[in-house]
Amino acid sequence: MKYLLYTLLTLTLFSCKKEETQQVKKPVEKLEPIIKDFDIIFNDYKVKIDTLKSGDTFSTILDGYDLNNNSTFQVTEKIRDSFNLRSIKAGKPYYLFLDKKNNKNLEYFVYVKNRTSYLVVDFRDSTVVVHEKVRPSTIKRRTIAAEIEGSLSETLSKEGVSAGVASNLAKIFEYSIDFFKIQKGDKFAITINERFIEDSIYDGVVDVEASYFEYKGKKIYAFPYRISENQKYPDYYDEEGKGLKNMFLKAPLDFFRISSKFSGRRFHPVQQRWKAHNGTDYAAPHGTPIKTTASGVVERTGYTAGNGNYVKVKHTPTYSTQYLHMSKILVKNGQRVSQGQVIGKVGSTGLATGPHVCYRFWKNGVQVDPLRLNLPNSEPMDKKEKVKYMSIITPLKKELDSVTALKFKEKE
Repeated sequence: MKYLLYTLLTLTLFSCKKEETQQVKKPVEKLEPIIKDFDIIFNDYKVKIDTLKSGDTFSTILDGYDLNNNSTFQVTEKIRDSFNLRSIKAGKPYYLFLDKKNNKNLEYFVYVKNRTSYLVVDFRDSTVVVHEKVRPSTIKRRTIAAEIEGSLSETLSKEGVSAGVASNLAKIFEYSIDFFKIQKGDKFAITINERFIEDSIYDGVVDVEASYFEYKGKKIYAFPYRISENQKYPDYYDEEGKGLKNMFLKAPLDFFRISSKFSGRRFHPVQQRWKAHNGTDYAAPHGTPIKTTASGVVERTGYTAGNGNYVKVKHTPTYSTQYLHMSKILVKNGQRVSQGQVIGKVGSTGLATGPHVCYRFWKNGVQVDPLRLNLPNSEPMDKKEKVKYMSIITPLKKELDSVTALKFKEKE
């Protein structure tokens, strides 16, 4: 009996303690996740996010809000030197950070210019301050090799590369590869630099540092290189320093109609007599951009009664070109120009019956018909330039080859 009472007492005490413990235990509160962007903690404010619509202005967005005892006019006057209010565009997002206790009090206005930069207007002080900020970004470099499966864009996407790089490669190899005829089994490798915003948000490919295509059983390499420091865009050369593109464009205009060809005897429409026509006339609307057909140095610009406004470019000791009847000249004597650079606009100055550009071509000081010439692929590098070029591209080529060898060895 004594043992039975002891057992019952023990069970009762244990049961009470267990009950007491259960009563004391409280559920754990879930903490609200901290959201931060633009160096502002979203949790501290009531946040309104919207997109600028056609007709919206900075003033109309601020209407109805308390701006720390400032009127909308006063705010715009205070920030006009640090924020070009006319630069805000429809379609761009903006954020309003409002006081949680009083939703009429506007603390911050944020205008997102693009993925990397934004403007913050701080209303917390009566002076009103504007901060223009850029998100930190990093460049990461990598080399990939792949075999064509489907289209080039699809193959790039499978390798985690922006499909837009396909158009870059098509431009680089446009004189060497017909991209409509690439097929499954063709191989390529590229070394690219990619931008990441705040080290995590992918912002695309910055440039292609080196590349090659194995096309119809032949490897074609391409490395960007600037012969001149003033050259805005690089040209592309192979592993031996030979240019990939043709030295001359087929025409000085993108869209045109040949209205008169090079001829030893043509009836001049203005002078009303037979004479030699030492150029090719490309008719196009007034103001159409005229491009230099090859890289070189502007040898002469000016105006004559016959030629109108004209530009002459010296490309090599052998070749020169001239562009006549311009409505506007956009380059100066002695200026270095790259192939495809716009040097003027189509017009009808001088002896001309309508808007066109008369394109003249010299070889060894003699005017010739470029449409009948077998022109060189590109301007060759001199020996000194080639030594410098080879020292730059040798390690790049080695990297392409080693990554390719490893990739396709693994595949076997």
